[in-house]
Amino acid sequence: MQIIRGFRDILPDNIWIWQKIEREAVKLFKDFGFNEIRLPILEKTEVFARSIGEVTDIVEKEMYTFPDRKGDKLTLRPEATASMVRSYVQHKMYASDPIRKFFTIGPMFRRERPQKGRYRQFYQIDAEIFGIAAPYADTSLIFLLNELFKRLGLKDLTAHINSLGCPDCRPDFQKALLDLLESKKDELCVNCLRRKDTNPLRTLDCKAPQCRAALKDAPSTIDFLCDECKEHFAIVKKTLRQQGVEFIEDKTLVRGLDYYTRTAFEIQTRSLGAQSAVAGGGRYDLLVKEMGGPDIPAIGFAIGFDRLVEVMETLDKKVEKETLDLFIIAIGKPAVKAGYLWSTNLNLQGIRTEVDYRGKSLKALMKRADKLSARYVLIAGEKEIKEKTCILRNMETREQVVIESDKIVQETIKIIKNNN
Repeated sequence: MQIIRGFRDILPDNIWIWQKIEREAVKLFKDFGFNEIRLPILEKTEVFARSIGEVTDIVEKEMYTFPDRKGDKLTLRPEATASMVRSYVQHKMYASDPIRKFFTIGPMFRRERPQKGRYRQFYQIDAEIFGIAAPYADTSLIFLLNELFKRLGLKDLTAHINSLGCPDCRPDFQKALLDLLESKKDELCVNCLRRKDTNPLRTLDCKAPQCRAALKDAPSTIDFLCDECKEHFAIVKKTLRQQGVEFIEDKTLVRGLDYYTRTAFEIQTRSLGAQSAVAGGGRYDLLVKEMGGPDIPAIGFAIGFDRLVEVMETLDKKVEKETLDLFIIAIGKPAVKAGYLWSTNLNLQGIRTEVDYRGKSLKALMKRADKLSARYVLIAGEKEIKEKTCILRNMETREQVVIESDKIVQETIKIIKNNN
């Protein structure tokens, strides 16, 4: 039996990095006023087709979509924003207070070509702000991302920002872009020829070398911004400078999804060699209304969890794994029974313990304690059980103390917690 191609197991030896990232992210999000929301991984297909766009690669090629027994089309979520908006609208969260800040962490699914750092089941950390049109919502998310990565010890990071305009100013840009695409149509790939007529902005996101070369002089959305969008983007840039966040104004940055407006951003790193994005997001002021809700602005981002873990693994200063507090070496049936009871009582007091019940020798069990990185070892053999004592050994200093059996739990807790 083998795992599905493009999926993977995240094993215990590696999960500690994921847990560290989650702990730091959750704490920071809560400090910034975000509340956690948990969303289903399966939605009606229309949730994504309507929000992401019918002519995007995600909807056309990458979604896991299938009919259920009643013939309804269902899809494994390819991203979290659409589900977040669906929940916000369905539960009328805007009725009591339209301003809401949510985060969620979980798996997404896209049938892309598997490669290093890209999986068909991948994980994202997602944060969204509803109800704030001011540019300070934009800067707060970019600042939050910058702070999170700083706390995780990441380096070689750069924020890339752009403005995609709004429905008032984008038509002029699209006309200029269409004129260029028409003049370059003989040089475009098959996909971009189709996008030219359905969603021309997405041609700028094409990775095909011939399209990149053909569109190197493509018009920029920034050159066509209306006065309101110009002011919005200017405040974003000024505020980021005031907060000490380094950024690059990247005119080539566009989002691959239809719902984005105004500010778009990515956090990119060179830690994995070539430049790659570990987080990205932007403003989508029209999406709530398009999905059946009132006219409420919104902005959000997603962190590529898998890519972030890879970056964390390249750090010079490794994050230490959680160690085992105590390994109980119990030799003989009476000692094994006592060791089991000591272990459960210590677990209840927050002491991480392990007992080996296989009847191995003292030498073999000491090797296992080393392998588990145990800080302390509690030794109870036939001699100790008869004398109603145990030996507690510090595995780093090699110091040992004898403890009476009826005081094992309280004395062990005292010694271990005093040496944390």
